[in-house]
Amino acid sequence: MANARITNETILSDEKYTFKRIDFDLQKKNGDWQSQKREVFDHGNAVTVLLYNPEEKTVLLTKQFRIATYVNGNADGMLLETPAGLLDENESPEEAMLREIREETGYALTSVQKVFEAYSTPGSVTELIHYFVAPYRKDQKQGEGGGLEEEGEDVTVVELPFAEAVQMMNNGSIRDAKTLLLLHYALLKKLVGESSL
Repeated sequence: MANARITNETILSDEKYTFKRIDFDLQKKNGDWQSQKREVFDHGNAVTVLLYNPEEKTVLLTKQFRIATYVNGNADGMLLETPAGLLDENESPEEAMLREIREETGYALTSVQKVFEAYSTPGSVTELIHYFVAPYRKDQKQGEGGGLEEEGEDVTVVELPFAEAVQMMNNGSIRDAKTLLLLHYALLKKLVGESSL
C-alpha cells in the first residue's frame, strides 16, 4: 500500500523534457502524515550496454561532451561511457539498445542480454536505466557510428583493451556511473576472461 499521495503537480519547464514540482503527503514510520515538495525531472527511461569482444579482450566505449559534467567541474566536459540512449515511444528496451548501438558505434548486432535495471538518481530523476551486455565482432561493423547529427550528437567510438578500461575505472579516469557498473559486472562474471585487476 502506497504511503504517499500527490496533492499537486506544477510544470516548471517542458521545453524538451518535463521538470515538475511535486507537492505530496508522505506517511512517516510513526503513522503521521507530512507534506513535502520536491522537484522532479522526467526525460524518459534509458538503455546502456557494455560491448565486449572476448577473443580480442576489448570493449567499445563512447566519448562525448556532457554539459552537466562540464558545469560541475569536468574541465573539458568530455565523458567516456558505455553506449546509451533513451527509449522512443512504443519501443522495447532491447529494440532501443540495438538502435543505439547502430547509431553510436556503427555496429549491427542482432541481440543483447539484459542483466539488470536501476534508477540512476532516484531523489530527483525518474529515469530507469536498462543495463545490457553483448559480445561484438569486427565483422559486425557496418557504419561509422558517431550518433545522429540532427540530434546534436558528436560521438567518438573508443575501443580499449578491457584491462585498460578497468585501470581507468580504478584510477578515476572513467567516472560515468553506468559504465562503472557494467565494467564491474564484466569483472564479476568474467565476460572478458579471467582478470586479476
